[in-house]
Order: sequence, then structure tokens, then C-alpha cells
Amino acid sequence: MASLRDIKKNIASVKSIKQITYAMKMVAAARIKRAQSAILASRPFAQQMDRLIGDLYNELGEEDLAGTGVKELYEERHPGGTLCLLLVTADKGLCGSFNTNLLKAAAAWLKENRGRKICAVVVGRKGRDFLHRLKGLDLEIAHEMVGVFPKVGYVHAQLLSDAIMKIYKERPVESVTFIYNEFKSMMTQNIVNGRLLPLKRHIIEEERNDEKRTSDFFSFEPGKAALLGELIPRHIGAQLYRTLLESQAAELAARMNAMESASKNATELIDGLTLKMNKTRQAMITTELNEIVSGSEALNN
Repeated sequence: MASLRDIKKNIASVKSIKQITYAMKMVAAARIKRAQSAILASRPFAQQMDRLIGDLYNELGEEDLAGTGVKELYEERHPGGTLCLLLVTADKGLCGSFNTNLLKAAAAWLKENRGRKICAVVVGRKGRDFLHRLKGLDLEIAHEMVGVFPKVGYVHAQLLSDAIMKIYKERPVESVTFIYNEFKSMMTQNIVNGRLLPLKRHIIEEERNDEKRTSDFFSFEPGKAALLGELIPRHIGAQLYRTLLESQAAELAARMNAMESASKNATELIDGLTLKMNKTRQAMITTELNEIVSGSEALNN
């Protein structure tokens, strides 16, 4: 049976842990408001940029795109060549199943593409450490970015975009796949597994048959193809910036929920240990009283 001193030490230890988890919960709750605001501000820009590029691409012919460097970003290339994986994880733990689910999705993708040469671009210390530990794969970490959360800026997305574009243009890369956690709500984060490059061919005219194309109201100088070539790098940067913001908000939400659960569990554990301590104290007092009564009766006899 545990002694009274041991139980008191356990209670003090759990109380200290509870203070830490509660503080981490409050910090995450304070930061997630700003993260949500950043997402709400970035989503319309990324969506409208995607729509604008779709409009321009649909109006250009093959001869317009030739020689601009844009066409190769849309075309399938190097079949059977290198696959590039962009994995976005957290830098730290204590955020529930946030990192675990991401690493499981990455492991499933790597298993699916076993035998292929893989070039990885990783954001977050957890993902980097995970890929470093893997053995038996033809895997190279071409670029890594750690320590950017929870203060992601557009400059980080631009650096990431430059690194990916350099890899895509200089190496025989077939495609670039991204895996990250998308923020849906305070309780829900969804794993997103999609393709960044080659760019998807936008077919949006059928969805907007009754709308007059916005570009009909404008003239372009020096031309639509040149404008498209300038917009695509900014488009990729905007999509990556949104990806980083989504992952950041999802991580903060997961950490806040995990720390709230940990604080509740600590409270329940403290209550149970306190009850156990009271029972132990009561048992000790009862034992002492029995010894006193027994000693008194022995003296009287």
C-alpha cells in the first residue's frame, strides 16, 4: 500500500503537469484566433488567383503557350521519373493525433510508391525526423524548413515555392504531391493528399455558361501568355501560403483540444489521488486508535 508521503508527491506532480497543460491550452487558444483570421484572409485570394489563371489558360491556344515556359508546368512529363513529396507537419508534439495521422498518410504514400526514386521537401521537425529514420527507400530530402510555426509568413511560402520550382525544373520530376492537415473546425482537421505539379488544366467555362468572361472587359499588355507566366509562380506561392496557414491553424486546434483533455484527465487523477489519500489517512487514524484502545485495555487487565 502506498504511503501518505508517496500519494502527496503524486498529487503535487500531477498538479504541476496540469498547470503546464492548462497554460499550453490557453496559449494555443490565443494564437488560433489570429491563425483563423489569416486563413479567412488568404482563402479568397488563393481562390480568385486560381480562377484568374483558369480564365487565362482557357483563352490561350497551344501556339500562344509555346516558348513561354508555362506549357511544361501543365504537361505530364518524365513518366516513371522522380516523385516529389511535400510533407507539412508540426515542429513539436503534444498536439494529439495531428502528427501521427500525417505520418501515417505519408507512410501509406511511400509504400504505394515503393521502388520509385523519391525527392522530399519537408516542413516541420516531426516530418523531417520521420523521413530521416526511414530505411530501405530511394529517398532524398532535397529541402527542409523547420521552426516556422506558429509564426508563418508569406516569405516562408515564397522560399518553399522557389525550392519546389527549382527541383521541378532542374530534375526529372514526374509530379509533386503534397500532404498536410487542413483546418475545418476547432474539432476537425482533414488530411489533404493532392497534386501541386503539374498544374491542373482548368475547365471552368462549362460551370459559368451564363457569365460573361471578366477578361472580355480588359486588354492585356504585353499579352495574356506573358501575364500567365508571371502569375503562375505567384499562384503557387499563394497556394503554399494557404497550405502553411491551414496546417498551422489545424495544429493549434489539435494542441488546444489535446491539452484540454489532458487538463481534465489531470483533474480526475488529482480527485482520485485525494480520495485515496483521505482513505489512507483515515485507515492510519483508525489503526492508531485501535492500538491505543488495545493498549489501554491491556493496562487495565
